Amino acid sequence: VPLVESGGGLVQAGGSLRLSCASVGTFAYAWAWFRQAPGKEREFVGEINWNGASTNYDVSVKGRFTISRDDTKTTVDLQMNNLKPEDTAVYYCAIKQTVADHFGIWGQGTQVTVTP
Repeated sequence: VPLVESGGGLVQAGGSLRLSCASVGTFAYAWAWFRQAPGKEREFVGEINWNGASTNYDVSVKGRFTISRDDTKTTVDLQMNNLKPEDTAVYYCAIKQTVADHFGIWGQGTQVTVTP
């Protein structure tokens, strides 16, 4: 498994969680987080480029979620603040290995549940 997510769990609305995605021996040009709620399609949450200099977020999480990379550049975190029940989903980490690629390498997902 090239990507391993961790950090999911149960939290009340307004709370925070931090997810991590570790790359196991796989180079990444860019990293992204996606999520999939029950009965819905997978949706983009945000992305960060290889050196952490550029980030991009979906409007639904902008200002609440932050993606960051560690100094070793093998782990990417998703800090989620002011969580809402509608953030409940399985969160997936993904990478692409060149600028022209799609995000095609995926982790197994981690559940985030936000209660009212």
